[in-house]
Amino acid sequence: MLDQKLIRENPTSVEESLSLRGKVFNISQIQELTVQKKEIDIEITSLQSESKKLSKLIGQEISKSKNNDSPEVNNLKKRGNEYRTKISEFEEKKRTLDKKIHNEICNLPNLPSKDAPIGKDEINNVQVKTWGDPLVTENLRSHWEIGESLNLFDSVKSTKISKSRFITLIGNGARLERSLINFMLDMHTKNGYLELMPPALVNSESLTGSGQLPKFSNESFKCSNDDLWLSPTAEVPLTAFHRNEIIDPKQLPLKYVAYSPCFRREAGSYGRDTKGLIRLHQFNKVELYWFCDPSKSIEAHQKITSDAESILKKLNLPYRLVDICTGDLGFSSSRTFDLEVWLPSSKCYREISSCSNCLDFQARRSSIRTKIDKKNTYLHTLNGSGLAIGRTMAAILENGQQTDGSVKIPDALVPYYGSNFLKTA
Repeated sequence: MLDQKLIRENPTSVEESLSLRGKVFNISQIQELTVQKKEIDIEITSLQSESKKLSKLIGQEISKSKNNDSPEVNNLKKRGNEYRTKISEFEEKKRTLDKKIHNEICNLPNLPSKDAPIGKDEINNVQVKTWGDPLVTENLRSHWEIGESLNLFDSVKSTKISKSRFITLIGNGARLERSLINFMLDMHTKNGYLELMPPALVNSESLTGSGQLPKFSNESFKCSNDDLWLSPTAEVPLTAFHRNEIIDPKQLPLKYVAYSPCFRREAGSYGRDTKGLIRLHQFNKVELYWFCDPSKSIEAHQKITSDAESILKKLNLPYRLVDICTGDLGFSSSRTFDLEVWLPSSKCYREISSCSNCLDFQARRSSIRTKIDKKNTYLHTLNGSGLAIGRTMAAILENGQQTDGSVKIPDALVPYYGSNFLKTA
């Protein structure tokens, strides 16, 4: 959520910054509402000050006359009641304005970082670096062809269980998924992250706090009888874990890692990646999340990205790092680095992790603060996949495929999987 003071005092600057996302934003109405609220705040403060002075006068008059029912005292009390009535009326107006302002600002995305590349869409994203040697050979099989031949998963039978875009992992496929989850969690906890296993169902306040609601309600699955949604990413419950808290600065940074199933409608993406493990309604993911001092979030962004990269390096999966342009940034992000893994069957890189610095955007929506110079200050939050499990499995299947039909398991994963090669069960 953007700062009301910033919108009130610098509306043109806010509009110009938001326009870098490739869309025109007119915040004049919101700005006017914030001005009205400021005027009401001033009026309430003035009335409260006068009311306090009056209460003091009443006390002095009673002490002087030794009569709390004299005409002078009654007259002062009447004036005091008038002040309280006016204060109550202004406070009600303020509550109405607060709600309206909150609802309006909740629809505004985060301001892009001045360091993010300026551009309209993914075409303008900037490749920062590559790592590893991409496998470039003709007639390579796709991961879904490998999965079918090794009986690792079944999407056809899954439609009987639920609907399309769900998958059932079978035998060694389920074993490989479980191995990847444990491997990633172990790697990250050894690197200083505290493991959490949050609920898969989250309430509307949690989704709003992370920036998923109200804008992306059509992307999530909602339980009809409860104020509960299937979590689209562990970023949501991890943000909410410290909602409405003031965190001791000595505890910072707080670094969490969480495995969770994720659920997304993928609205608007029909016809894309309908085969395999790339774009499913349900998938598993290991999420990294930081709460940090605002002065250190740029450094933290580099570190959380490096931690996600370390998984790809350990698994020896070629990838590239991309700096996301302003027009392609996620709603809550100020700056994002994408990690894209090489998929040789399609001869291209595909996103496997987005590492984002959200500054105080989510902390402001969720009221998560710390003390800096004895003043309550909103924290900065960062998140990144470490990694998406299904896409990691797809990359392992394609990059590790052998001429005999088997798949070589990355050396770092062998202790978890229990074998050097994945073969037909």
